[in-house]
Amino acid sequence: MLSSFDNINKSFFLKTTPYLVLLAFELFLDVSECMTQGEIDKHLELGTQYLARGQLGDALSQFHLALEADPNNYLTYFKRGTAYLALRKAKNALSDFDKVIELKPDFSAARLSRGSIHLQQANFDLAQLDFYNVLKSDPHNAKANEYIQLIEPAKEKKRLAEYYYAQDNYASAIHYLSELIEISPWASDLYEFRAELHMLNGDEMSAISDIRSTTKLQSDNMDGYYKLSMLLYKAGQATESLKAIRECLKLDPEHKDCFPFYKKIKKIEKFLSEAEASIESKEYSQCIDYANKVLKNEADAQSIIYEAKRLLCSCYSLDEQSSEAITACSEALTYNEDPNVYCDRAEAYLNSEMYDDAIRDYKSALEINSHFDRAKEGLSKAENRQKQAEKRDYYKILEVKRSASKREITKAYRKMAQKWHPDNYQNDEKMKKIAEKKFIDIAAAKEVLTDEEKRRQFDNGEDPLDPESGRGGMPNFHHFQNFHGSPFQFKFHFN
Repeated sequence: MLSSFDNINKSFFLKTTPYLVLLAFELFLDVSECMTQGEIDKHLELGTQYLARGQLGDALSQFHLALEADPNNYLTYFKRGTAYLALRKAKNALSDFDKVIELKPDFSAARLSRGSIHLQQANFDLAQLDFYNVLKSDPHNAKANEYIQLIEPAKEKKRLAEYYYAQDNYASAIHYLSELIEISPWASDLYEFRAELHMLNGDEMSAISDIRSTTKLQSDNMDGYYKLSMLLYKAGQATESLKAIRECLKLDPEHKDCFPFYKKIKKIEKFLSEAEASIESKEYSQCIDYANKVLKNEADAQSIIYEAKRLLCSCYSLDEQSSEAITACSEALTYNEDPNVYCDRAEAYLNSEMYDDAIRDYKSALEINSHFDRAKEGLSKAENRQKQAEKRDYYKILEVKRSASKREITKAYRKMAQKWHPDNYQNDEKMKKIAEKKFIDIAAAKEVLTDEEKRRQFDNGEDPLDPESGRGGMPNFHHFQNFHGSPFQFKFHFN
């Protein structure tokens, strides 16, 4: 608890802080104005050393201090501009080089550096003017001659890109634009143009890459972040889309396009993320609920709809709701022929004992990716299961799901063993023989399904008790002679 005195102090502090900050700033200016030439030279020396070592942030700090004390030193502006240029902060670098040329119009190095920025930003006329001015005073300047030779070819590439765009020949337009971007990699408008061409050419991922480049070149590019977010969402990347739209809102929390789009994405992204998390935690019914919520809230974005259908396919299959899984997977495959979706549907077919369909789907997955291990293993399992179908199915014998836990299997075994214990049929010889056969199968099922290795073999289509497999043998019935303390005293006689 704060005392009354503490509260008064706190109130005073809050009221006086702005004045204290202003006073401190004024004092700093006074100190800067009083800085000796030796101190200024020291900052310049340190800044130059940092710049040479590539410690650009430290170099900038020293140049800032020197310029605050001496704002008319053109050489300091040039050095700071060089540091900004190395950091790819073109806007700041241009401002410093402009100041250098204002203070010393004949300083060719600043014109050459400024011209190189204009060239990289595709401001060809401004670049050309700077290079010509350098060559007036230094006709043999190698860099100026090299740069000026790039300008006319660059203009021609831009003209060709626009020509082919008008002809709807997007591939050729992209080709020339890409060559131009190699000359002018800091031209945001060129990336925007190429992004548009990529979209028209059906290459969304390349368009996303180009729009992302525009946001890096212009940190305040709110329209760029909005376009990037929309493209990512359209591509089904809801989480990345949410990150991009948040960058827009950092610049303008009430942006007329970004804010409403943010509210939509945030909801969809939450549903998709929760569905994925539910798979990890094996809460398949929750996964199904979240995926359905996505479909309820999104009717247009095809890739988002696909993501929801894919999740439904996977979760229905994992939950052994085979009929629903087959439907959801089939719908997902109309959007995107993903080998994983084929495998999910194959698993649903396997659970429904539709072996031919399962085999077909695993083969379809392998046609897409011949090295896909999941499909290879699944195909082998499906083929073995098809052969196994003619033999005993231990899950059916105990009437449990293939996903049943060891505890569930043991419980089912006890129930079935009590039901089919031959002692129950002492007065019915025919039923007694049936019970003996069933009891043997129940014992075999329990032995296989409660043994981790044997169950794995069986799930992969091999019967570990089948003598023909080379691993088989009869189950151990010794413990059935007194069935878990039951009153049944039964001994097998096979003569």
